[in-house]
Amino acid sequence: MKKFAFLLLSVLILSAFTTQMIWKADKTHTELNFSIVHMGISEVSGCFKDFEANIETSKADFSDAVITMTAQINSIDTRFAKRDEHLMAEGFFDVAKHPTMTFKSTAVKKKGKNKFKVTGDLTLKGVTKSIELDLVKVGQIEHPRSKKQLAAFKISGEINRTDFGVGQAGGSVSEIVKIMAQGEFIQG
Repeated sequence: MKKFAFLLLSVLILSAFTTQMIWKADKTHTELNFSIVHMGISEVSGCFKDFEANIETSKADFSDAVITMTAQINSIDTRFAKRDEHLMAEGFFDVAKHPTMTFKSTAVKKKGKNKFKVTGDLTLKGVTKSIELDLVKVGQIEHPRSKKQLAAFKISGEINRTDFGVGQAGGSVSEIVKIMAQGEFIQG
């Protein structure tokens, strides 16, 4: 009986030190943006307005974080309705068959103070590929009203849209798409 009690106490203590913390994106202070070169001379930017993003970690420095994101493709906004409709059509995102884009990190490696390299699986238009992104933890504070922890991050990287079957090679827009997201996450 003493061995069982000791084992149970050990498990409880160990679990206290490895408690998963879940951080949820505060959508009013978070953006999921992209940009692409048009006609070889200028950049056109846009965003996804409807998305969910979470970070799960058991370490205060986020070095074991698992980052997940799901964006609704029909929430794309490039500030030009006809272009948005064109992007949602079969030749690009094909929103009727593939309504979401997802990302789940598979590794987070610390690269310096508050800097990380994030590797993860991006699924877009039914194609899943591993991508690498740069993550910077901008800061962390206690929210003055809710008294919950609040952390801010910036993430950036590039993908080749044709790797995911989004549009064709060539044409008036670059194959390389820049990804830029920034936002606040509240520990829940």
